[in-house]
Amino acid sequence: MSTVVKNFDAWKKFLGERVAQAEKLGMSEDTIAKLAYEIGDFLDEKVDPANASNRALKELWEVGNREERQTIARLMVKLAKKNA
Repeated sequence: MSTVVKNFDAWKKFLGERVAQAEKLGMSEDTIAKLAYEIGDFLDEKVDPANASNRALKELWEVGNREERQTIARLMVKLAKKNA
């Protein structure tokens, strides 16, 4: 996982594959977005960003309120789907 987090393109591809798997299992877009939000909270607390792209996301996450973080999570899901 740490190798994936170091390379933003690999991270997007990894997320896209996970989103595709979740959709195949019948998860709704709302459920996937809620999971993305939880993952964002986890990463914010536990992972030191390894590159500038991840650092920017972390800083956006930190300044955002709950609603804004939910928007970031939904946008990451959209980005991931595009890169699957």
